[in-house]
Amino acid sequence: MTNTLHRFGDRESLQNDYIIFAMAARGINDTDAPPKLQAFLRLALKHNPINVGNAVKGGIFRASPRLTPLAHWRRREFVDPMDVVQSVQSCTTVSAVFDDPTKLESFLRDLRAADLGISINIAALTDEARDCCQRAGITRHSVEYSLGFHGDLNLLPDRRVLELSTMCGHGMISHNFAKKMIDWVKEGRRDPQQAATYLAKFCTCGIYNTTRATHILEEARVGK
Repeated sequence: MTNTLHRFGDRESLQNDYIIFAMAARGINDTDAPPKLQAFLRLALKHNPINVGNAVKGGIFRASPRLTPLAHWRRREFVDPMDVVQSVQSCTTVSAVFDDPTKLESFLRDLRAADLGISINIAALTDEARDCCQRAGITRHSVEYSLGFHGDLNLLPDRRVLELSTMCGHGMISHNFAKKMIDWVKEGRRDPQQAATYLAKFCTCGIYNTTRATHILEEARVGK
């Protein structure tokens, strides 16, 4: 099961969103897991993911631990992806995010050849993930669906806010923060890419898709 199932959006919005995880089972195959998880990330980096993450230490986009008035000028927009790789020192979950199915497919071919012996999980449109696996020579083991939102849907924020906030499956990006970034882009205070980067910093697992967020924010800016 993965919290990335609950990313909100229509088919067009989700067609550039592919998240792939690697994880070991505690007490079963976790003893020598860290080198295998590092190998997963190194293979992923060969195919130019837009984000990689270590669920314990974070992804390449990270919030500043020192929020002084100077933080906005001194902090880095992202960390070196190899820092994420080196941070894997224990059994954890690692991930990579792609915005192009051909890159995902190429990565799957490398994973198949590497045969790491750990669980691999893809979160994407079901048919897209299935087709990528088939072309890479992998048979899908199982599939899980999200049934969406239920209850009084009038209590939910608007679609744009949900599309941005649900890309962090642990709820670390508040609806108000997503709305603030939309407003800043509309007002010209930040461009869509800058706002997408700000949002990604608070998704500590490293599964935030900045390409998709930039597209959503650009649509909001032009009033589409």
